[in-house]
This record gives sequence, structure tokens and C-alpha cells, in this order.
Amino acid sequence: MSSATDTAAPASRLPGLGESLPYFSQTGCIYLDWNATTPVFPEVAEAMRPYLTAFGNPSSAHAYGRPCNEAVDLARRQVAAMVGAEPGEVHFTSCGTEADAWAIWGAVMAARKRHGNGVLPHVVSSCIEHPAVVETLASLAAQGLLTHTAVPVNEEGLVSPADVAAAIRPETVLVTVMHSNNEVGSVQPIAELAALARERGVLMHSDAAQSLGKVAVDVKELGVDMLTIVGHKFGAPKGVAALYIRQGVQIERLLCGGGQEFGRRAGTESVLLLVGLGTAAAIVSRELPATAAHMAALRDSLQEQLLAGLPAGTARVNGPAEPAARLPNTLSIGIAGIQASTLLAELSDRLAASAGAACHSNGGAVSAVLRAMGVPTQPALGTLRLSVGRHTTQADVDAAAQMILDYVKRHQGQQGAAGGQQHQQNGAAT
Repeated sequence: MSSATDTAAPASRLPGLGESLPYFSQTGCIYLDWNATTPVFPEVAEAMRPYLTAFGNPSSAHAYGRPCNEAVDLARRQVAAMVGAEPGEVHFTSCGTEADAWAIWGAVMAARKRHGNGVLPHVVSSCIEHPAVVETLASLAAQGLLTHTAVPVNEEGLVSPADVAAAIRPETVLVTVMHSNNEVGSVQPIAELAALARERGVLMHSDAAQSLGKVAVDVKELGVDMLTIVGHKFGAPKGVAALYIRQGVQIERLLCGGGQEFGRRAGTESVLLLVGLGTAAAIVSRELPATAAHMAALRDSLQEQLLAGLPAGTARVNGPAEPAARLPNTLSIGIAGIQASTLLAELSDRLAASAGAACHSNGGAVSAVLRAMGVPTQPALGTLRLSVGRHTTQADVDAAAQMILDYVKRHQGQQGAAGGQQHQQNGAAT
């Protein structure tokens, strides 16, 4: 399968959906870490190229500024269309961490302004949130600006709406729950959570970083007040993201200055990066059904090959059993008797994957997500997060599966015991 190339593409045909990228074969390393980051899609790179030299300030009204302003406006429309928003509801940021922090801090500070210091704002989140949410909540709590409650998840990594409802208090101002989990791929019931938050007069934010480009995300269908969008998770470059803020929602502005982003986040826009974000969003909008089917087929093939090749009773697939509740590209598989970090280190020149989320990998320790789900120490220590994407091929999956199976055959039972002992020692130390 292949996608139509961008109109700005050169005469040579660009690799499309289901086709490998040249630098994958050049490195000789199979890339199954798409949840950590995606390559910049070829069409995106081509669309960005003119803006390496188009240097005008988008706020300038002259001949250099106008084309850049038009490019920013187009990118805003493209991102808005991807999530079913209005262009005026899309606010560009530098990264997903910034967008998450702004959503939380902005909601809390707006509430404090409304109610004064007599009411301490309260925020509800889940126990498997991204560190951008967890650490922001912890920091603001340490400053005495809020209190927060993290609701549990079940053994499939799913949040219960009943638990969220029970955690909401009279002083609750925000519920923030990720749209899908970056380690096990569990897709949360965001529409249901947003509905119960709205009934109680509470804002709803969701970090959709892992979902965009993999499953449909429509802000109106979800009913969220804010949504985090991260470019490098769906083919755009790193360093560019966005926060959807529903029209009428009042949160504090993030940066004061020149009045960019509708007066809510000042700073001269990076036209180059925004063109990349917009182009990637347009690709998602036109390719999503085909991309999701492509990824699901490869993910399922990878899972089937590993389960068929591993000794009976030694493997565990983490996350929702129901396919619709799991990202189509994500396989979290625990293998008893090995240590995932050691496997990945040995194969790092031939296979790129993760033992957990790349942004908070912690070596040989069990991830907080797997702990929250109640996954036993073994196979948790042997859990691999394998994620496929737009340019993954069946050959990639076949070779990766064989590589992992060969490693397990050589090492199973040797490192697992040492890893389990180390985990117990770490536990005792804490």
C-alpha cells in the first residue's frame, strides 16, 4: 500500500504506507519503537524544506512575513481537522510536556483566581499517567497550589469511570487521564470520563500523544475540554506540539508577551516545525483507516509468532484483551526467565525496541505501569514493548520475532533468576 505524495514532492516517488524508509535499511537495525518516536515522514520533510530559507516572521505584514503567516494558518487548520476542532481552538506548543503542564497549571490557576485562596483546587488523574502529568501534579502540590488523587487501573490497564466519579470532590477542578497508555496500549473510556466530569462542572483534559495516527480522536465526540497533541508521535519533527482548548474554556495564559496563540502563549512561531506538524496531521486525516489496519496486521503477526515460538506458559501479553481497547500498533509482551533490558542491550544494533516508555526507562526495574496493573515480577522484568508504524514491513516483523526467539532460546532461565533477585534487593532497599 502507498499514499499519494504531497504536491510539493520531487519527481522521485516517496515511500508511502507499508514501505520501508531508506535509512532503515542503511542502519541495518529493525525499528519497533514507534511509540517512543516516529521518523519524520518523507512527505513531511519535503513540505518543510522551503521553510529552511523562508525566514519571515509570521507576525510581519510585509512580503517576507505573509507567506509564513499563511503557512502557520494552514498548519493550524490541518491540526484542527485531524481532531475535529476549530482552528481557533488549537494552540501550538514546543512539546507534549509543555501542553500537559499548561493544561494542568492553567486550569488550577484559573480556579484559584476565581475562588481565591480559600479553596485549594483538586485534580483527579490515573496511576499510569505520563511523567509530564505526574511530575507537574507533584510539583504544584509541593508548592501548595493543589491536591490530587490518582485512581487505580485494572489488570488490563483500564481506568474505571466509577473510580473517577468517586474521586471527584466539591473542590475538584480538573480530571486528566491519558487517551491511551504508551506502554501497554490501553485506550481509556475518555468520552465516558468527560461526560461525568461535565455533569459535575469539572474540566476534562486528555493526553492523546500515543493515540493520534493510530486510532480516531475527535474532540467533539470525546467531549473533552483540552487535548494534548504531540507531533513526533505521528510523523512530524520533534519540538512541536499543540494543546486543544475548547472554545469558552478559561485557563490561565502560559507565556506573556507578543500575543501569539490568541494571546495565550506568546513567542514567535517556528514556521518550519509547524509546517511539519500540519503536513503530518493531514497525512493522518487521509490515511488513518489504512494505517490502523496495516499496523494491527503487523502487531498481530508479531504477537502470533512470539507466542507460537516461546515455551508454553512463559509469555504474557499485557493490556486489554479486547482489540478495540488496545492501540493497533502496540504489543507489550512479558517473557519469564529473561530480563528485557539485557535482551535489548545485546540486540541494540539489530533491533530497536523498549522495555517500557523511552522517556522514563529505568533499566532492570519493573515499570510503574506494570506494577499498577498487578503484573507479577516475572514476566514483568522480561516485558518488551514492541510498537510498529507506518513504514514497518512484514519482513521487519518476521526478522524481529526470530531475533527475539533466538535470544530467548539462548538465555531463558539464566538472566531471569538474577533479575528477580536484583528486583527483590531493590525492593528491600526501598
